Amino acid sequence: MTEFDGLHALVTGGASGIGAATASLLLERGAEVAVLDVDPSGAPDGCRGLTADVTDDDAVRAAVGELDRLDALVNNAGVGATGDVTADDDAEWRRILDINVVGAVRVTRAALPLLRGSEHAAIVNTSSVLAVLGVPNRALYSATKGALLSLTLAMAADHVGEGIRVNAVAPGTADTPWIERLLDAADDPAAERTALERRQPIGRLVTPEEVANAIVYLASPLSSSTTGTVLGVDGGMGNLRLPS
Repeated sequence: MTEFDGLHALVTGGASGIGAATASLLLERGAEVAVLDVDPSGAPDGCRGLTADVTDDDAVRAAVGELDRLDALVNNAGVGATGDVTADDDAEWRRILDINVVGAVRVTRAALPLLRGSEHAAIVNTSSVLAVLGVPNRALYSATKGALLSLTLAMAADHVGEGIRVNAVAPGTADTPWIERLLDAADDPAAERTALERRQPIGRLVTPEEVANAIVYLASPLSSSTTGTVLGVDGGMGNLRLPS
């Protein structure tokens, strides 16, 4: 499929994990792809690298300003956090919210003038199944992903009249570099991995490529009637309750 022929996409956090898998699939489907990252050197071959930290509004505006046109924006940049509400101080709460939520706002704000000029404008935000499902020791992370889910719906309502579709994906536990670091820090990495796999009814971690496929589906001009949707890619974690 080459439904993105002639279209231009921007993926934040596109130098690794889900972002890199998304950038690769967009390239495969015919898009011209730019990756915005603090270090875009890991972006797939064929992508245009834009260096910016999503917490820096001036840097974001400068990076997006290098683009001549834009049809699809993927707000994927984000970081993880562990612990209950007592685990982090106010500064850490502000830092993670600034990256995971306000970062998406900054990039969208900078990109809207270009998206308004597209006949196939789409925004896809990377939320999480933890936006709607409580699990232990993910208070801060879940709060940011819940905010991003609500932001997605608000943005969809705000911009549908401009022909800009806004959707989100809600992955389960994906096999990303952050999860690898989390496992490396565990007392028993093998046992922790097994626990994460068993938490999902399919019995394994979600792959970055599976999440990328959902993102590209939502961004595609073939999905022109889909807006205000949150697509779960969570191995059944959000909705299935199997006997133990």
